[in-house]
Amino acid sequence: MAKTAVAHRCSECGWTSARWVGRCNQCQAWGSMAPHTSTPSRGSVAGAAVMSAARPIRDVPLHEAASTPTGVGELDRVLGSGLVAGAVVLLAGEPGVGKSTLLLDVAARWAGGGRRTLYVSAEESAAQVRLRAGRTGALHDQLFLAAETDLGAVLTHIEQLDPELLVLDSVQAVTVSGTDGVAGGVAQVREVTNALVRVAKQRRLPVLLVGHVTKDGTVAGPRLLEHLVDVVLSFEGDRHSGLRLVRATKNRFGPADEVGCFEMTEGGIREVADPSHLFTSARAEPVPGTALTVTQEGRRPLLGELQALVAPSAAQTPRRVTHGLEGGRVSVILAVLERKAKVRLHNKEVYVSTVGGARVVDPAADLAVALAVASAAAEHAFHRPLIALGEVGLSGEVRRVAGVERRIAEAARLGFGLALVPPGSNIGLRGMRAVEVGTVAAAVDLLQLRPPKRRDPEAPRLRLAE
Repeated sequence: MAKTAVAHRCSECGWTSARWVGRCNQCQAWGSMAPHTSTPSRGSVAGAAVMSAARPIRDVPLHEAASTPTGVGELDRVLGSGLVAGAVVLLAGEPGVGKSTLLLDVAARWAGGGRRTLYVSAEESAAQVRLRAGRTGALHDQLFLAAETDLGAVLTHIEQLDPELLVLDSVQAVTVSGTDGVAGGVAQVREVTNALVRVAKQRRLPVLLVGHVTKDGTVAGPRLLEHLVDVVLSFEGDRHSGLRLVRATKNRFGPADEVGCFEMTEGGIREVADPSHLFTSARAEPVPGTALTVTQEGRRPLLGELQALVAPSAAQTPRRVTHGLEGGRVSVILAVLERKAKVRLHNKEVYVSTVGGARVVDPAADLAVALAVASAAAEHAFHRPLIALGEVGLSGEVRRVAGVERRIAEAARLGFGLALVPPGSNIGLRGMRAVEVGTVAAAVDLLQLRPPKRRDPEAPRLRLAE
């Protein structure tokens, strides 16, 4: 008689240990080890049946990994070129960001190509989804809707309908009969995902899953969930802004650093093929305290505007407020301006913000932040639109950043003719004048952003009228 072995298994990643430990050695999760009983098998697995015979890698047909466009260009950009047969895609995001609206639009466009599509709602009734579909124009005869919370019922719908695309909203709301735990628990999510992955691979059925996120922005459920699926997408957006970004954090069929841009409107979600206008303000006259840069989200260059306001302060510790930027990084830039560029800010309140609700974490925006603050402090505006690129170091130097050529090409496409870039950028675009600046102080002097009494008479000046 086979003996029963008792071990401890991590509920997050499945790692096992002969004894209990407080922290999983694989995923580093605390308190996730639970007793697990297993009975070793007497038989041998050497004679198990194989799914297909092994063959030379050159003989494997490429059409099995061919993708089909979804009809949503920005989503196809992030996926690579579309959906691959048998691929399981997880779209995660905060509540109310528009995950269901986006996938309902994808399902309707997929059905519009004459392909049978099944949309399973486990959180809303069929009438609620029908109401949203009517508002956003996502109605089609080939789009079938079901409201189910049991995995067995979902699999029955798949058998009866034989769809060419499955959308499940959401994976945390579906349960498996006979499995311990509540809906959304580790055991339930793991079993539901395992079953859907098996069905997707066997039937070559693309599956789109909606996932919840925790309060810190990570995908809810076991970490194993992200390992099981083929693609993990993150849907981001501010509730007070219509801008939405889709990022790929894992992609087995394409690049994992692409970004898709959408805008949430009253009529649903809309693609934004050229989102630069969302991150800049429309003004005819230049004003002090503004600077433009080109950030890079994944491999996509985006024009962004940074605004700064410098005001006198009577407090012993002046305020430093940022919106859309890292407060610590802005504090470093302010210290560099104070010490290296002689821009007096120790007794001033400084407010720095992005335009359009964008969040900028790209180090290439450091120089633009510095110039915006210096412009606000000097109350001097640029008389010619320009782009500022460069990472600012603690010694005041301007360092090179990745993708300078692509960023400058985007600025030239939008009609800009002048750019401040780090030394050694070697930009040679027709119609674009690139001026290299080695330090923040040099950039401040070029744009004449110091008060008249503190300007260096021997410092070079940039002739903006050229």
